[in-house]
Amino acid sequence: MENFSAARPAEKLVLIVDDDKDIRDLLAVIISKEGFRVAQAQDGEDAQAKARALLPDLVLLDLMLPKSSGFETLHELQTDETAKIPIIVMTGRQLDPSTCEMIKREGNVRDFIGKPIKTEELIAQLHKLLKTRAA
Repeated sequence: MENFSAARPAEKLVLIVDDDKDIRDLLAVIISKEGFRVAQAQDGEDAQAKARALLPDLVLLDLMLPKSSGFETLHELQTDETAKIPIIVMTGRQLDPSTCEMIKREGNVRDFIGKPIKTEELIAQLHKLLKTRAA
């Protein structure tokens, strides 16, 4: 008999990257209420440093960032120890199909979520990608 059980959300760390503190804080509350551990980064450089230091289980990445754009940050997270960390890209902008395809080609991009973010959609994706079960 196979002994499979989903990981507990408390075992998983999600790095939220957004330059808007209110959005980061709101996402942190939503994700924490679901049981996940949360870290935050306010710009691309901060995101890259924290991703390397913390090795989160998932990165929630806004594309519009200061200091190092979301695109640059996404590309940087394709190297070294961060290359296997799944990324959900968030954007409030309408992206043309070629930009979407370019982003999807990055090895660890798993999904796109449009802003404003639908809580149920985000939570469902986190549980699916992190192989956790809702409490």
